[in-house]
Amino acid sequence: MSTLKTQHKSTIEPTTDKHALIFGLISVFLIGIGFSIITPVIPFLVEPYVVHPNNQAIIVTLLISVYAVCMFFSAPILGALSDRFGRRPLLLFSLLGAAIGFLVFGIGGSLWVLFAGRIIEGITGGSISTIFAYFADITPKEQRTKYFGWVSAIAGVGSVMGPTLGGLIAAKFGYAAPLYFGAIITLLNVVYGFFFMPESLNASNRLKEIPFSRLNPFLQLFSVLSIKKLNRLLIAGFLLWIPSGSLQAILSQFTIDTFNWKPALIGLVFSIMGIQDIVSQGLIMPRLLRKLNDKKIVILGMVSEVIGYGLIGLSAVCSFYPFFIIGMFIFGFGDSIFGPAFNGMVSKSANASEQGRVQGGSQSIQSLARIIGPIIGGQLYVTLGSAAPAVMGVFLLIIAITVLVKDRV
Repeated sequence: MSTLKTQHKSTIEPTTDKHALIFGLISVFLIGIGFSIITPVIPFLVEPYVVHPNNQAIIVTLLISVYAVCMFFSAPILGALSDRFGRRPLLLFSLLGAAIGFLVFGIGGSLWVLFAGRIIEGITGGSISTIFAYFADITPKEQRTKYFGWVSAIAGVGSVMGPTLGGLIAAKFGYAAPLYFGAIITLLNVVYGFFFMPESLNASNRLKEIPFSRLNPFLQLFSVLSIKKLNRLLIAGFLLWIPSGSLQAILSQFTIDTFNWKPALIGLVFSIMGIQDIVSQGLIMPRLLRKLNDKKIVILGMVSEVIGYGLIGLSAVCSFYPFFIIGMFIFGFGDSIFGPAFNGMVSKSANASEQGRVQGGSQSIQSLARIIGPIIGGQLYVTLGSAAPAVMGVFLLIIAITVLVKDRV
């Protein structure tokens, strides 16, 4: 009888704990600020250590890629550990690693120190997948896409403030100052979480032991791809994240080379993405959810990104920044509606004890794409011109849309 009660308890849908929800949203907000505050200044921090100007874009993209490499190997491990020991300790550990990474990167002094900072941050970079697993724990299944939309919106607010704040801080106090500010913000989040963060994963839903296969990123990757409800979705996501990682890596360098922009202006442009999240989740996403299912929203997001990439590429050819800004708005809209719907589909494919697995696997695939994307994008940028990474985005997303449209799930 007790066994039946335990099994019944583990299948009950969670009700939303308001305190857990508030903490989660605050964490997402601070993560949004911490991750985005450094984006306008990375090329300027790299510049003193690069002899040949053409190598600057390559170094910037490698700094993005090394972070993704570390996350690829660590994400399934952190996901498995969170399924075994709970979300709270893993999330705090990840945030602490991010703070240390920011600090090391800010101290700098040589290229290897910059890479060391990114490696530390990447190894503990499971905070995003853990956050999604955390929200999956505390929200009812049928409402997860809505709550993931809230996560995107709050992250958008942080992303709006982060690049703008980073650009202004850099202009006032120097290029390294945003890194120190990011470290302080993240450490404050660690302290807050240590005292107030509730554990979201019920003991009855935790793994009793962690199979070795759960710690191997390649086995984990193949395991998640073997889930019929997920394989085409993750392949489409992989094709989307390759050019997205490329764009993220070269965007600052792109605006410097094409339009001769400075950190404050670059920060404002990065804020467009955050503005799109706020507008989309507050005004557009609720209406889309009433009329479209998750899959159709994902496809709509991809189509919007294709248009955005086209305009960004055109702005490079014409050296006409209005095309770039319009393209970023359209791309940002697509990205803002794609994320919540995609994560909703991923989350709904697994039960409570498997959320860390599928979110960690999804994060691994995203990390793998973000390893490849910046490297390919940097090479295309240097060899074929600044429009080439955006053209790559158009072609890969058309393939991704085709893959997803053929999926019957």
